[in-house]
Formats: sequence, structure tokens, C-alpha cells
Amino acid sequence: MEVKKVITPIDFSDNSKLIAESAAYFAGKFGASLHLIFVVQNFEDYSGFFVPQMSMPNLEQDLIAGAEEKMASFCAELEESLTRAGISEVTHQVSMGDVAEQIVEFAAANKGDLIVMGTHGYKGLEKIMFGSVADKVVRSAPCPVLTINPYTCCKTE
Repeated sequence: MEVKKVITPIDFSDNSKLIAESAAYFAGKFGASLHLIFVVQNFEDYSGFFVPQMSMPNLEQDLIAGAEEKMASFCAELEESLTRAGISEVTHQVSMGDVAEQIVEFAAANKGDLIVMGTHGYKGLEKIMFGSVADKVVRSAPCPVLTINPYTCCKTE
């Protein structure tokens, strides 16, 4: 199997930089391009909860715009690590919808050869309510998935 495109979901949690740097390491070893994706959670997932009246289209547009700014800033912070890993091509995308579904669709549409993602992102109520994103991606991805537990890997001594 030839790995030419590595896909890495980012959630901007404290672990995101570690996961992105790990993905860059693997992409560099394979001579592959790196594709980062952030998914804005779809509000439909919160159906049944009280949501105050607001203009949903404007809120969604604001969330996407804010996420795109955050992604650009995140990529700028990674620039040195990406260069050190030998990454020559990096792209990024912000999507909206079910997080796991969007990651899988992005990998399929972009003919990803490997997904590198963390096993832990944001926790708490969201994880309990919606299940593990990593688990859903592993079960339905069109390519191999390498999961990284940021709490047990890559420890510096």
C-alpha cells in the first residue's frame, strides 16, 4: 500500500498540536501530503434540547468563519514542525455536520490513504451524548486509521 495522502482531524483541544505533529511525522516518512480537517458540530445533534431563538444561518456562518481563522492560526503555529518533518504540501478544510461522518466523507472524497487521529479530544457531556468520534471513524473509514492516545504516547523524559 502506498501512502500519499494523510488526513488528520483537528478539534483545537490541548492535544491537537501533538496529534498534528505526529501525523506530520508519518506523512513525512511516507513522503505524503497532509490534509487537516476541523468539523463544526451540526446543531441538529442537539435536537430535543432547548435552544433559544436565534438566526441559525448567521450563527453557523459565524462559527465556520471563526473556525477557519482558528485553523489558519493553528497551521501557522505548526509551520516549523511541518518543515522539520519534510512536509511539502499541507491543506486544511473546515466542514459542518456530524464530526465522524464528515471525517469519513472527507477521506473518501480526497482519496485519503491514512487517517491519523487522536483517541481523546474534548470530553464530558458531548462524549457521553454522541459517542466516540474515533470509534465511529475507525468503523467506517475508507482507509486505515492510526489512532494516537495523547496521554500515553510521545512522552518526553
